[in-house]
Amino acid sequence: MLIEQMQTWRHVFKLDPNRPIEEEMIVRLLQSGTDGIIVGGTDGITYQNTYELMRRVKQTSLPCVQEISNAKAVVPGFDGFCIPVVLNTNDTEWLIGAHQKTMKEFGEWIPWNQVAVEGYVVLNPEAKVAQLTGAQTSLTHDDILAYAQIAEHLFRLPFFYLEYSGVYGDALVVQATANHLRHTKLIYGGGIRFEKQAREMAQFADIVVVGNLIYDDIEMALQTVSWVKETKLIR
Repeated sequence: MLIEQMQTWRHVFKLDPNRPIEEEMIVRLLQSGTDGIIVGGTDGITYQNTYELMRRVKQTSLPCVQEISNAKAVVPGFDGFCIPVVLNTNDTEWLIGAHQKTMKEFGEWIPWNQVAVEGYVVLNPEAKVAQLTGAQTSLTHDDILAYAQIAEHLFRLPFFYLEYSGVYGDALVVQATANHLRHTKLIYGGGIRFEKQAREMAQFADIVVVGNLIYDDIEMALQTVSWVKETKLIR
């Protein structure tokens, strides 16, 4: 099952179908030792560009999952599908509205053993995902910890995703969140560019996502695999 497989991950690369990437770079990512590839983005996501990226990425047995932001762009053939639920929004479209519409249209065809739900808390107000979803990013530490407890104890979600999307996050927040989670796995994404940052977040987050760095500095991105996987979790 997808959830059980993802729960063993430590490092994952995230590729955006709406951003060009050379074939050589994809090959190097697939051979890097990362635990998986997530395909997904916020804007400009279509069936066609998602399919084309999946076709290029599915060259090896490395797990490749689609993180769905547009139900019309869902592409069969991925190893699984991640469904984001934005917890810190007042717009119910991103909490349950879009999900209900998708279930109404496609529910009977969904392979549920290949689906994992991620409880998102978006924390960079300048990020496209924050603006799209109307995320309430001015949160205290206690606010974030409350969302983490909601994810684990009320919704019983397998994954809680602290999304800083383009900026490096607050390590104290990530550490405190990790200390509050027992069964729900903590995913961290945002702004990792250097070894110190990769190792710092890998101490606390079960899974570290590297995305923008791939397009900015592929050599540094490739090195994050060993930096993250060599770092032991502190709980």
